[in-house]
Amino acid sequence: MNMASLIPTKPNPDIPELSPGDIVKVSTRIVEGDKERTQVFQGVLIRIRRSADGGNFTVRRVTYGIGVERTFPFLSPRVAKVEVVRHGKVRRAKLYYLRRLSGKAARIKEKREEKEKEPEPIPPAPEE
Repeated sequence: MNMASLIPTKPNPDIPELSPGDIVKVSTRIVEGDKERTQVFQGVLIRIRRSADGGNFTVRRVTYGIGVERTFPFLSPRVAKVEVVRHGKVRRAKLYYLRRLSGKAARIKEKREEKEKEPEPIPPAPEE
């Protein structure tokens, strides 16, 4: 039996294409009693795990000198939206080495995406 065949899964349309090293803002729905509110968690995406159950991604941030990591399922209805703030330039799939770094050493370079340039118009050939 396959897990994917038992439960039909539909992707969350509010989650864009993500890659490790991205700085993301994850908005989650928090239910407290009869009230519901949205809480934002911003940090570096250190892990993406894709599997038959939809997979999940882990976001890390340092708050008041303490590292905090949260794991969010891709298919969770509690994830309201995910916004990519910056794309990071990394050469690893799992960024666990960031756990032992602090301060400026833990920074990730930004991946700059070049915009496609429009081709310059060709000037008309001089007529003789």
